[in-house]
Amino acid sequence: MTIDFILNGEDVSIKAEPLERLSDLLRDRFGLSSLMSDCLNGTCGKCILFLDGRLVNSCLVPAFKVRGSEVITYEGFRSTEAHGTVARAFKEAGAEFCGFCDAAVYMAAGSLLESSERPSDSDISETMSSVYCRCTTPSVTLGAVRNAIESTMGGKYDRAR
Repeated sequence: MTIDFILNGEDVSIKAEPLERLSDLLRDRFGLSSLMSDCLNGTCGKCILFLDGRLVNSCLVPAFKVRGSEVITYEGFRSTEAHGTVARAFKEAGAEFCGFCDAAVYMAAGSLLESSERPSDSDISETMSSVYCRCTTPSVTLGAVRNAIESTMGGKYDRAR
């Protein structure tokens, strides 16, 4: 089956088996090394990407589901303003990553910057828990994401929400 979709801003077309995992397709055929399929069941979150603007685990998405869709991987996300904001916030918070989970952590945090309303601490924690990461503590992650959100929305972060 031929699958046409937009990958990191470019129109692409590829022949694939309909049930082939999107994570495998993107990593093996397009050479996108940020996608890691460690668990193959959506637990680790190291394969997350944006599919039509939603954060999804690509190891759970069959190739046929992306026909006509837009896919943004970390390689595409890296060139956005949101990536710069998130990377700066984590650096300022003193967070250091091992290199296996940083792409997924940045994308999960970046997804929170797209919201028109300020996410609550529980919203942030829930989104960030979609990536299994032991590189930094949840409190450092929460602080970094809060700072990233504050820098994009302006003003003090409303912790009382």
